[in-house]
Amino acid sequence: MPAAPFSLAVTTVCPGWAVIAVAGELDMDTSPHFAQAVEALPAEGLMSVDLSAVTFMDSEGLNTLLRIRRRLCGEGVALELCGVSDRVRRVLELTGTMSLFTLKAPPCLPQTAR
Repeated sequence: MPAAPFSLAVTTVCPGWAVIAVAGELDMDTSPHFAQAVEALPAEGLMSVDLSAVTFMDSEGLNTLLRIRRRLCGEGVALELCGVSDRVRRVLELTGTMSLFTLKAPPCLPQTAR
C-alpha cells in the first residue's frame, strides 16, 4: 500500500496563534520539512500542531516534536498537539513522552477560521 502523501498547511488564526496541520507520514524524510515550517513561524503565543491526518510516525518524527517542544518552551511559546491520531498516540505512549505534551481534542481550528 503506497504511503499517504506528506503535506503541511499553516494557518495563522490570529496574531500569536498558528496551527500547523501535518498529513501523511512524519518520518526521517519528512520531519525536516516540518521542522522548517515551524522555524519559519514567529515564536510567540501558541502553536498548535494538528496530527489527526498523520498515518505513521517514526523515531525521527518523535525526535522532531521533542526538539520543537524544547525550542518553543525556551522561547515562552505554548505548544499543543491536536487531534493526535491513534498511531501517533501509540508512539507517545510507548516512549513515555505523552506527558511532555499538551494534547487537545479536535477541532484544532475555531469554527470561524475554517
